[in-house]
Amino acid sequence: MGDDNGTTVTEFILLGFSHLGIYKLPLFGGVLFIYLVTLLGNSLIITLTLLDSALGTPMYFFLRHLSILEILYTTTIVPRMLSDLLSSHPVISPASCFIQMYFFALFGGTECCLLCAMAYDRFAAICRPLHYATLMNRQVCVGMVGTSYLMGIMTGSTDALVIFTLPFHGTNIIHHYFCDVLPVVKLASGDTFWAEVGNFIVSFLFIIAPFVLIIFSYARIVITILGLASAQGRQKVFSTCSSHLLVVLLFYGTASIAYMRPGTNANQDMDQIISLFYTVVTPMFNPFIYTLRNKEVMGALRRKLTKHL
Repeated sequence: MGDDNGTTVTEFILLGFSHLGIYKLPLFGGVLFIYLVTLLGNSLIITLTLLDSALGTPMYFFLRHLSILEILYTTTIVPRMLSDLLSSHPVISPASCFIQMYFFALFGGTECCLLCAMAYDRFAAICRPLHYATLMNRQVCVGMVGTSYLMGIMTGSTDALVIFTLPFHGTNIIHHYFCDVLPVVKLASGDTFWAEVGNFIVSFLFIIAPFVLIIFSYARIVITILGLASAQGRQKVFSTCSSHLLVVLLFYGTASIAYMRPGTNANQDMDQIISLFYTVVTPMFNPFIYTLRNKEVMGALRRKLTKHL
């Protein structure tokens, strides 16, 4: 336990789910299963989009990078979480906490921007079909993905550096299962105003702004779909973007609930449960959404299975 004598913190205690007692083992089994499914499903998407020429369009180029991000994003959290569930005294050094927070913000910020790029791709395909080949050529797609990673690096660097320039003395108990921004800020000594302002600015620029652009893109898409003459045409066009929209709602919905709820101690257990969805569960859903709801991906999967089996 941390003390309050002003000694600099040399380790943090990740309280996490330690209060569950014997129920930590079922949680361990469930999280491990979900993690393995996440790795397998997203690896399958990556493999199919690389090997099948029919999946060489910009949409599947973005989808491949989304699957890569999902693997990296969940791997930043889950292996450490599984280890802590089996430990009676889960601790993490400030350096390891810094690294985890950095990569969590990096991959999370990158995914926000990549989802925005995918929304623009659907906007260009549906609202600007005659100019699609020009608007979404190879160089543009690579530039969008590169920009997404650059924005993620800026997000991770700003969050981690702003927070870990704060002094940490006294209590060292993090009421979470990983080094998230808000639980760590609560432990900082002294004035955390500028750290909170910096976190707000980063959240607005790299999380809220992409979400607003996604909403704008889909508003234009809906207007275009409603303007189509035939019901069959509307259904076909909607089916091409419904999977991406569902992924956006899952990712932003659970994350916004976690970060926009009042930060009271009474909500800490609920915050952890909600966090499980956007750090562990949601990355597992994405491959199923993009395969079971996508005839092209299912067709590519059947072709590969037929060829090799």
